[in-house]
Amino acid sequence: MEGKIIIISAPSGCGKSTIINALMDRGDIDMQFSVSATNRKPREGERDGEHYHFLSTQQFKDAIANGDFVGYEEVYPGRYYGTLKSEITHRTARGHNVILDIDVKGGANVKELYGDRALSIFIMPPSIDTLRERLESRGTETRAAIDQRVARAEYEISFAPKFDKTVVNDNLDEAIKQTGELISSFIKK
Repeated sequence: MEGKIIIISAPSGCGKSTIINALMDRGDIDMQFSVSATNRKPREGERDGEHYHFLSTQQFKDAIANGDFVGYEEVYPGRYYGTLKSEITHRTARGHNVILDIDVKGGANVKELYGDRALSIFIMPPSIDTLRERLESRGTETRAAIDQRVARAEYEISFAPKFDKTVVNDNLDEAIKQTGELISSFIKK
C-alpha cells in the first residue's frame, strides 16, 4: 500500500519543527521525514541531506527549471526553500508515510497537488506577541530579521483556512499530542 503525506506548516517560530521532532522521536507513527531543499547556508550543527539539502542558488534554480520540486518558495528575497518530488515518491512508493516541514504557501500547494493522500496541519501561534517573544528568545536573529519574520507571520496566518486542521501551540505538550492524534487518525483511514 502506498504511503500518505502529512504536511505541517507554520510561520517561523511557531514550533512546527519541535512538534515534528517530538513525534519522530516517539516513533509510534510510521513516518519518514522529507528533507527540504534550501539555498541558505547551514546553521551550526546542521548537515546536508539530514536537516536540508543545501544547494547553491544556481543549483536551486536549475532544479526549478527541471521541474524537480513539488513546490518551492522564495520565502525572503534570494532565500529559497522547496520540496523535491523525489523525497516524496521514494518514500511513499515503499509504503512509508512522509511528513513535510514546509512553509505555509508550499503546504497549501502540496495539499492541492496530492488531495486526499495528504493531511495538512497548520501550527498557529497563540498570538503575534508570543511569536515575537519566541523568536527573540532564540538569540539567533537580528532585530530587523525578527521584524521581517513577524511581518511575514502575519501574512502567513491568512493561509490557515486552506489547511485541513489547525493546532494552536500555546502548550507544547498539548500541541504535540493533538498533532499526533490528527496524524494517527488520518493514517488509519
